[in-house]
Amino acid sequence: MQIEGKVFIVTGAASGLGEGTARMLAANGAQVVVADMQADKGEAVAREIGGVFVKCDVTQEADGQAAVDAALKLGKLFGLVNCAGIAIGEKTVGKNGPHGLAAFTKTVTINLIGSFNMIRLAADAMARNEPEATGERGVLISTASVAAYDGQIGQAAYSASKGGIVGMTLPIARDLARSGIRNMTIAPGIFGTPMLFGMPQEVQDALAANVPFPSRLGTPADYAKLAKHIIENDMLNGEVIRLDGAIRLAPK
Repeated sequence: MQIEGKVFIVTGAASGLGEGTARMLAANGAQVVVADMQADKGEAVAREIGGVFVKCDVTQEADGQAAVDAALKLGKLFGLVNCAGIAIGEKTVGKNGPHGLAAFTKTVTINLIGSFNMIRLAADAMARNEPEATGERGVLISTASVAAYDGQIGQAAYSASKGGIVGMTLPIARDLARSGIRNMTIAPGIFGTPMLFGMPQEVQDALAANVPFPSRLGTPADYAKLAKHIIENDMLNGEVIRLDGAIRLAPK
């Protein structure tokens, strides 16, 4: 699939991995729907890349459909990149008692159910596209995490939500194969995003030093480069790719 001239939705595109991906797509000639809850930042990104901003809570069917409808006004929707998500740290049983059920539910709802909500709505629209010469009608990319495999202390909710994304990657690809729609997942390691930049500098430095090579934090540009390759390589389907510099997370 060629990116130029295609329409893409990127969730969480007001910052971090989503913003980096939205900018990459626009730089390669795509029209981009910037879907995010952060209106000020999202509108600014959309203006800068010549895209369209839609305020979108990925857990809500109406919001997800609004993002798809906005994309269809620009042309045929050929791609979705799910980058919206949250991270919390809470032990199963801590000093103040058991893990808050509401916090666990919120994390799984946004990260996992929100990703599936956007996938199902975008895929429904893509299935009506005229196929490319390769037979392809669209590509879906979601964001998991190395925590899906190496969850640390306090990451039960986050790891469960990202593990769910890993687990649904192949069956969704199989579901959509007859429609010519591919489904892939990227599992980033330690990346420099707004969530991480909220931590103390010494913590950021320690995390970066733990990456075998390259010994640095990943960047939105690193993520966007892999997303670009996935979009353009039509043999990539039904797989999760770790993007982590060979890190394996310790318990804490």
